[in-house]
Amino acid sequence: MTTASGTYAPRPGAAPLPRMIAAQAALEAKMLLRNGEQLLLTVVIPTLLLVLFSSVDIVDTGKGKAVDFLAPGILALAVMSTAFTGQAIATGFERRYGVLKRLAASPLPRWGLMTAKTASVLVTEVLQVILLTVIALALGWSPHGNPAAVLLLLVLGTAAFSGLGLLMAGILKAEATLAAANLVFLLLLVGGGVIVPLDKFGSAGQHILGLLPISALSDGLRDVLQHGAGMPWGDLGILALWAVVGLAAAGKFFRWE
Repeated sequence: MTTASGTYAPRPGAAPLPRMIAAQAALEAKMLLRNGEQLLLTVVIPTLLLVLFSSVDIVDTGKGKAVDFLAPGILALAVMSTAFTGQAIATGFERRYGVLKRLAASPLPRWGLMTAKTASVLVTEVLQVILLTVIALALGWSPHGNPAAVLLLLVLGTAAFSGLGLLMAGILKAEATLAAANLVFLLLLVGGGVIVPLDKFGSAGQHILGLLPISALSDGLRDVLQHGAGMPWGDLGILALWAVVGLAAAGKFFRWE
């Protein structure tokens, strides 16, 4: 409608930036949770691995209950599956089909879109952590440690994997992103200290693999939740470095078309 002076009421224009980011984050989360492949990566596979390896003596996880060793690693795997693998694949195909190009022309700035994607990842991870924690507790898990340290590890892990996922999606073609993201997921599942302890790879392999973000996240969570350690500053430092490098590289090299 118009007023006597000829101006429009309500006044047209873009919504406030926080509202735009929140709306885009809600949309991203809905699409993520409705995708069958994403649910397989984020929910089904971590849950099956947790139940299987906690119930069947397949891998030597050292002294104590297997679930005490496995639960922190599976939580790290859940973060990687959502923030890296799932986000890389989804963003890669959005880029291929021109979705990102159209969103880039909207009032939502590009950094706002990336913020919304990260927020949707965090929402999904909260649901993952709740589900996996309930299952692990039912299997006899006895977590210890500082919740603040766990939260900081999860946030830095999310930032690190999110940056790497966006970087991959922004420089590779969608099909290449799909193949590479799944391959990296499988390799890090085996060699990232999630299920198989890093000391099984020898001294040299342990030191090299320990620098990977999945290893830092799983080992940090294990130190806190299994051994009751304080802040795992070494693992936090590795994750922070990966986060800075990954997000900076994604911001510089990401191609929207």
